[in-house]
Amino acid sequence: MMPTPKHSEGRHMLIGLQNLILKMIAQGDSLDETLIRLCLEVERLLPSAYASILTVDESDCLHPAAAPSLPATFAGAFDGLKIGPAVGACGSAAFLQKAVAVLDIEHDPRWVSFPSSDLPMGLRACFSTPISGSKGRVLGTFALYFPECRGPTPLEQSIVEGCIPLAMIALERNDRVLEHQRLAFTDVLTGLPNRAKFNEVLSTLHEDGVWSLVLMDLDDLKTVNDTFGHTAGDEAIFTTASRLAAATASHQAFRLGGDEYAVLVDTTDPLTLELVANDILSQVNQPATCDGHLVFLTVTIGMAQCARGVSTSQVRRNADIALYHAKDTRRGGHVIFDATIGSAMSRRSKAIELVAAALKDNRIEAWYQPIVRLDTEEIVGVEALARLRSPDGTIIPAAQFHEATTDFRVASALTRQMIRQVAADVGQWLRQGIPFQHVGINLSAADLACSDLPGNLLEAFESEGVSPSHAILEVTESVYLGGRDQKVQKKIASLRDAGLKIALDDFGTGFASLTHLLTVPVDVIKIDKSFVDRLGPGDVGRLVVEGLLHIAQGLGVKVVAEGIETKEQAEFLLTQGCRLGQGYHFFKAVSPEAIPQLLMSRGQKDLKMDDLRAALQSLRDSEVNVEGKKLSV
Repeated sequence: MMPTPKHSEGRHMLIGLQNLILKMIAQGDSLDETLIRLCLEVERLLPSAYASILTVDESDCLHPAAAPSLPATFAGAFDGLKIGPAVGACGSAAFLQKAVAVLDIEHDPRWVSFPSSDLPMGLRACFSTPISGSKGRVLGTFALYFPECRGPTPLEQSIVEGCIPLAMIALERNDRVLEHQRLAFTDVLTGLPNRAKFNEVLSTLHEDGVWSLVLMDLDDLKTVNDTFGHTAGDEAIFTTASRLAAATASHQAFRLGGDEYAVLVDTTDPLTLELVANDILSQVNQPATCDGHLVFLTVTIGMAQCARGVSTSQVRRNADIALYHAKDTRRGGHVIFDATIGSAMSRRSKAIELVAAALKDNRIEAWYQPIVRLDTEEIVGVEALARLRSPDGTIIPAAQFHEATTDFRVASALTRQMIRQVAADVGQWLRQGIPFQHVGINLSAADLACSDLPGNLLEAFESEGVSPSHAILEVTESVYLGGRDQKVQKKIASLRDAGLKIALDDFGTGFASLTHLLTVPVDVIKIDKSFVDRLGPGDVGRLVVEGLLHIAQGLGVKVVAEGIETKEQAEFLLTQGCRLGQGYHFFKAVSPEAIPQLLMSRGQKDLKMDDLRAALQSLRDSEVNVEGKKLSV
């Protein structure tokens, strides 16, 4: 056994030890490395003792921190024990907040729960000192174990006293680092791990592991902010996070920022993912009171599984694609990524790029498909249809790039371009004295969300000297029914209040159409081509069309049948009371240069006389009841 250094030598060596440990703390060495080095240096100064450091958590439980010369099983025996007057020397010192010397471990009541046969290396005595923090809380204990029954020498006491501040500094610095990391990796509003933590965890996942990514958006957060204020919006974010955390307690949930959340799930099984998604939707998609306002919270979910040969970043992109697809097709629901979705989104991306480039180069054109009277085949109006002129001059129909309109930015820019061109074309026709009634202009969901509608349309028409009464704004039934909280319906009502006519396009393809028509009237209903295609003898399409025409007549709404391709279809529609239609049987869409000649030769000219003829024909087809007798007119 090495001789114990004299007091003067010990003090000199203690200064060296302190400088060494302070340097380690200053340069940011880990807590484990620092405390282990502290114990080893103490043991070098005191070769007859074994050093140990335990920490005390917020629940007053002990945990081993450093005991480099003691068996791990011995230090581990204290892990999780709550401090108290009979929990060995260290538990007692922490509980009493003063140094405790146990001169004979085997016979000391504080060690009754630790059989002497379990003591390693012939240890017989212990001297433990609490490590108190700057705010008075006990952070841990510093202990010396001896192989003989005795108390600490004055030198040993002085060495321990000199080491306690070092241990305190190291522990408090580590607490500050952990708190800084917690704050850096925690979303302040919700308490969930944030995007930085998500990225860190994602980077540690194996690309061929068993895990899946769930991405989630809170629907209509902007509407909540705009309608009720940002305090209500923050409460909606917080409530969603709380519900998400409850629904995914066994998984890792994150808030990525704004209305975005993520969950990492340790499975790739589709059925399990379905259950996870359904649990989230059932818990989150519920009403909530946000800043005193009742808000119906809903989320949309996209999911992607890890697979062999698929990188972590690609899993992230796949989940993004699934989420985007879900927002387009299953808002308030969930979608799991597959190759079909990937192909669809790839086509959509290409369509967006195509239209964006055409808008930039001014290669979007308005072409016009005439709308005719079915009895006279006179043109009573036109529908403006977008066409894209490719760099080589080829005209591309809207069907080949319609997916681009799911992008709000592109869709609204496309409509603005169409409005400007339609206004210019109609202005030119009217100045030429060409008989012209109405032009239909298609609106997307993006247009109805824009605050500058109808202002941009009225301004464009006014600049060309065209009355807005010539415009009919066409809204597809899916868009008409797609706005929750009546946003779309209110916008449509405001457009009608501004004097604009509204046509409900693709009528019959949505759900609950008639209910909505009772609350938000329109001026024109356009029967979808899918019904016109099924007007053959015995086809149920006949019954549907007859019913739609009867309802429209009762509501006092004009009807236009779309997609008429045969004479038989036109004749049947006319017999059922449908007066207007469009389709290839009459005209395809033509360029604006071709419209003037068509209107001059086929346009309806004497509108009052035509209306009178229609009224007389209606009377001829009906019976008049005079004094109880039925008379034919």
